[in-house]
Amino acid sequence: MDIGKQIKSLLNEAELYRCQGLLSEAKNRYRSASALIQDLDRLKNKAHLLKVISEKIHSLDEKSEKFQTGPASPEITEKGQDLIKNLFGKNDLQKAVALAKFGQFERAIAEFEALLRDDTYRVDAGKNIIRCKLAIATVDDAIDQYKQWYAGDLFTSSQLEAIRTYLHPILENKGISTPLPAPVNENPDDDSENKTDTGGIEFSMPEPEEDMLDITSIGITFTSGANQGKMVEFDVNFQSGDMLSLIISKSDAAFIEDLNNGDNLDDVQFYSPIAMFKGTAVVANKTRINSGPKQGDFCLDLKVTGS
Repeated sequence: MDIGKQIKSLLNEAELYRCQGLLSEAKNRYRSASALIQDLDRLKNKAHLLKVISEKIHSLDEKSEKFQTGPASPEITEKGQDLIKNLFGKNDLQKAVALAKFGQFERAIAEFEALLRDDTYRVDAGKNIIRCKLAIATVDDAIDQYKQWYAGDLFTSSQLEAIRTYLHPILENKGISTPLPAPVNENPDDDSENKTDTGGIEFSMPEPEEDMLDITSIGITFTSGANQGKMVEFDVNFQSGDMLSLIISKSDAAFIEDLNNGDNLDDVQFYSPIAMFKGTAVVANKTRINSGPKQGDFCLDLKVTGS
């Protein structure tokens, strides 16, 4: 493998492991990438890359220490869960996503499952169920869920393919070779006689939500304010299409102090399990959480506007 591709692959794997909470595996991938970069004498941005990787490893070390010494996540009552839904959700999908943002995965799954009956939300709900399964159970549970949907008739072929396309790279990067059965075209006869018929259009022109990569974290380079010229990385807690939701802890609130609803972010680095790319975003909503276990933190919703 070309050394450049090898480095990029290691960084992508590290990002995937980090977002899944596999901190030791993530650090190993970052260290391997750093060692390869050290050997490249002609790399123009070598010092910058090594600095960024060093900062990521340091951040992982801090997270590992917090996991070892920090208290367990507080339980939230049903009343508290309802409050979260009403504060952060305008429709049923957003309300279920809000629950998942705050770690209320069991109830979030139940509400996502109810949304599977709605064709409008089915793909987003399915992806979010997979996210929740990966967060609280095992990869095998996520695979079993996909196979259950594959064996049923709730999802169309194109909808099921969107779920498979999301889950497949996660398994691949974990070194898991369990095959995910690929859905077949619902109208195979049409392909041979009329290649531009509905089936073909559905596969080649997916809805925007299905076309958007799943983003695990972002790096914002601020162009004004106290943090001008500085890039700060944030985890993406949840995603619905091109809308990214971030929970910013009160200790990091200074980084977003100058951001307001409608502000354009012209220099954003996006990280996904399969790619890293630059783009733009706009602040859709910034809300201070005034109750519950995240009291004092901020919920920052960003809409991806270009890549």
